[in-house]
Amino acid sequence: MCGIVGLHLRNPELYPRLGELLTGMLCEMSDRGMDSAGVAVYGDPNWTPAGQGAVSLLEVDAPADEVAAAVSEKAGVAVNVRILDATYLLTAAVDSDALLAAAREALPNALVVGFGSDLAVLKGVGAPRTLADAWGLPKAQGWQGVGHTRMATESAVTPAGCHPYAVGTGQCLVHNGSFSNHATIRRDLRREGVQFDSENDTEVGARFVAHQLAQGRDIETALKELCATFDGFYTLLVSNHDSFAVVRDAISCKPAVIAETPDWVAMASEYRALAHLPGVENAKIWEPEPEVVYAWSR
Repeated sequence: MCGIVGLHLRNPELYPRLGELLTGMLCEMSDRGMDSAGVAVYGDPNWTPAGQGAVSLLEVDAPADEVAAAVSEKAGVAVNVRILDATYLLTAAVDSDALLAAAREALPNALVVGFGSDLAVLKGVGAPRTLADAWGLPKAQGWQGVGHTRMATESAVTPAGCHPYAVGTGQCLVHNGSFSNHATIRRDLRREGVQFDSENDTEVGARFVAHQLAQGRDIETALKELCATFDGFYTLLVSNHDSFAVVRDAISCKPAVIAETPDWVAMASEYRALAHLPGVENAKIWEPEPEVVYAWSR
């Protein structure tokens, strides 16, 4: 059992409150996953300044200044490094692909957990409230955020095992449930040249969606293909720089609720995670139908 939350803001007046609202949603799902948590935040001007590339890393064993110097040398520009609990967040005035290449060359043993302009991915082990405070999440700004509270079933309780899984530029996936045929799909994707960082079933889903998008499919088509390919019980929330999509398996035994107003769209495993959102009393609220893809864009 895990908890999923996501918030897509339509009203720019709410952008300064993204972190506050997302924190409330995440912490309401604490009892669905107390061992670890993660978030992805799009558009915070302090974490990911506009016009700069951004890369989020785990498993880095060096001070921030040493990491900055090493990656700056490879990138050819000054790189800023911020440590947020277990996550090292790198930003620089280059595109994210160039910064990612420099980070991988300078830190070959680091684990990349997110990359893309305007995107910060933060992960950690511990209670969601403790992690949110350590990250400074309540003060974050932006237009979109997703989060996950984890009760581990498929892999170890480590920051690397947390969701979101962010394996494509600006792309994130959070997952409640399990894929029963992930090993077979992982082998198929490896034959097509897709590389993996873990044995986690959620990473297989994320790599599958990213592979579909890289082949030119849109998010709705990619998620329909996922439903046709994967066996198991799941609710998925997939985001990228400008979009937000939800899908459930054919049986829909994993809980999910969506709420929509002119100011925002939100999704969570349970309604109580949405109850504090501004204007929720006037929202359209529904439970997503089986294998129907719901998607919104900026």
